[in-house]
Amino acid sequence: MKEKSKNHFEKAKEHLNTANGELFKPKEDVVSYLVCKSSQHAIENYLKGYLSQRGFETHENETMEGLLNRCKSLDPNFNKVDLKTVECRAHIIDSKYCQSVKKVTSCYEAADSLDTFLRKMKLVV
Repeated sequence: MKEKSKNHFEKAKEHLNTANGELFKPKEDVVSYLVCKSSQHAIENYLKGYLSQRGFETHENETMEGLLNRCKSLDPNFNKVDLKTVECRAHIIDSKYCQSVKKVTSCYEAADSLDTFLRKMKLVV
């Protein structure tokens, strides 16, 4: 499970870096779809990484909200994690929510906040 957890955390960091790099482009050059998908996958992998680290299996079709709820049941500190700005949190990752730069920026910010949260807990380095 340690290796699986490590892989999830590494994937999450890669996705977050991709989204971050895209957001540094001029607004007219930002590919919102790329920011959105990368942010979604970062959130998903961070949550799956935590669950794997704790010895729990995760499944392909779990939603971000479902994963977060599982994390909250294991550690009440996860109640501090806010995914309300991620409109697709209760759905399987899909592209229909990835439309405006403003929306995808809020997705990125949620992913970045989760990264910061896990770093403060010393789960991600």
